[in-house]
Amino acid sequence: MKTLLTNVLAAGLLALVSTSTLAADKTSPDPYANETTEQRDARMKWWREARFGMFIHWGVYSVPAGTYNGKRIDGIGEWIMNRAKIPVSEYRAYAPLFNPAKYDPDAWVQLAKEAGMKYIIITSKHHDGFALFDSKVTRWDMVDATPYGKDLLKPLAAACRKHGLRLGFYYSQAQDWTHPGGAAAGGHWDPAQEGSMDDYLRDIAIPQVKEILSNYGKISVLWWDTPTSMTQERADQLIPLLKLQPGIIHNNRLGFYRGDTETPEQFIPATGYKDRDWETCMTMNDTWGFKSYDQDWKDSADLIRKLVDIASKGGNFLLNVGPTSEGEIPQPSIDRLREVGSWMKVNSKAIYATGPSPFKRLPWGRATTRAVGRNTTLFLHVFDWPENGQLLVPGLKNKAQSGRVLASGAKLQVKNTAEGVLVTVPTTAPDRVSSTVILDIKGTPEVEPMLIAQEADGSVRLPAMEAILHGSELQYESGHGKDNVGYWTDSSEWVEWKFKLKTPGVFEVTAEIAAQGSGRFTLAAGQQALSGTAPNTGDYTRFQKVQLGTLDLPAGENSVTVKPVPAGWQPLNLKSLTLRPKAP
Repeated sequence: MKTLLTNVLAAGLLALVSTSTLAADKTSPDPYANETTEQRDARMKWWREARFGMFIHWGVYSVPAGTYNGKRIDGIGEWIMNRAKIPVSEYRAYAPLFNPAKYDPDAWVQLAKEAGMKYIIITSKHHDGFALFDSKVTRWDMVDATPYGKDLLKPLAAACRKHGLRLGFYYSQAQDWTHPGGAAAGGHWDPAQEGSMDDYLRDIAIPQVKEILSNYGKISVLWWDTPTSMTQERADQLIPLLKLQPGIIHNNRLGFYRGDTETPEQFIPATGYKDRDWETCMTMNDTWGFKSYDQDWKDSADLIRKLVDIASKGGNFLLNVGPTSEGEIPQPSIDRLREVGSWMKVNSKAIYATGPSPFKRLPWGRATTRAVGRNTTLFLHVFDWPENGQLLVPGLKNKAQSGRVLASGAKLQVKNTAEGVLVTVPTTAPDRVSSTVILDIKGTPEVEPMLIAQEADGSVRLPAMEAILHGSELQYESGHGKDNVGYWTDSSEWVEWKFKLKTPGVFEVTAEIAAQGSGRFTLAAGQQALSGTAPNTGDYTRFQKVQLGTLDLPAGENSVTVKPVPAGWQPLNLKSLTLRPKAP
């Protein structure tokens, strides 16, 4: 799936610039350039309610299944052609071995439905350029190049209609390692790949997108991938094709257009995305496309808690399966999907059509919400069940009206306290993985933030995800090795942490910083201020600890701020502050 990170980041930055311009441009080729908020909300409604979908990575790469010339190739299975630098002619020789006689699209859709999934997205054409459908612009497709000789997408589309699941198509619009002119992350390795990318787009990509959006009934999602070598002009030729499926949703990977959804890959963003719909796509093991020897499977408990975590942050979970060349979904995937489905049969009410948690963190799990008139239902997803039968919902100020266990319907005693709402629950958890308690409250949630507390050794760790951000550009970044406050380009913006000390004293202050310059800043607590200079670490992901001095802090609530010195300010990434009691 993934191309060079720099390409994706560059495309994302360009998209931010171009979208703001196009939003008011009546001549934009983007069908959604002038969409109103109400129109967008109506278009996105089903997707926001779905929360859970199946990703299917399937293609010729399932034949080598991770091995080339007797050697196991590192990396994800569908990238074997690129990683092993397989010549086009050799890679084409896998197609006659791609004969998925055991393919049962009805069973696949039923499995997705049993798991609680509401939509399916399948790779109609991945980076190797091979089409799973009957394309009229190439013979490098399922019908013309394999002994199976049939379109794989049509029966899947029919099965989705039959069982009431939405269908979407993944399409690699830029990378194509087989057709001349297609882009390739890292560059071409075979003269047969050389050619004009503009010719490739005109002759292959554009007509194929027209085919998949015209020949399979209602298509709900178009999932672009890796905008390698894309330009504004090239993206402008593809974006109008969305008109072929009115109301279709598309993601942020076309290039130069933000699309409808952010697509964090293989990670869950710690705080979701502000004012953006998003969808975490993730594998069950370490590969998207089938690899015969990849047995590093996530367990079902982990997958269930990931689904809950994602829903609690307002996102969707797109969970992948990688079928074999014979057309079978690996049994470990089936087992896990059925186990997730068993949990969903009981708890899906707390996942579908829910809103994000009003809590920044909960010590025992996660929460999702649903508005009920002027009041709110909180679904409390309890990972760590309280053995003493007392479940505290910390900081919740609303009047508690009623509580019950979702699995049994058993009513629970609820009480407002100074610390929050206390729910009396059974001493035994209804579910070992995640149990759901329903709490009905008056009004919309009002939550007093939990203050960070001292650790057992008296230290206080202030991580980036707990920072209060003051400004419009500052962001908390997570995933792909990031866990920091970033985008600190405006010297008027600043960050703050609030915490509580039981034991006062003098604390040594350490900051973890990454930067490509030496920006100066001040750290303040009350009337005390420390001066700091960012180390030039050469990379915004290479962090270095910086000793800033000491602060004398009282017991009770405290606040620490970090503010840039405007003169000569240079951006930095801030991962954490640590306050340690000074040795006597």
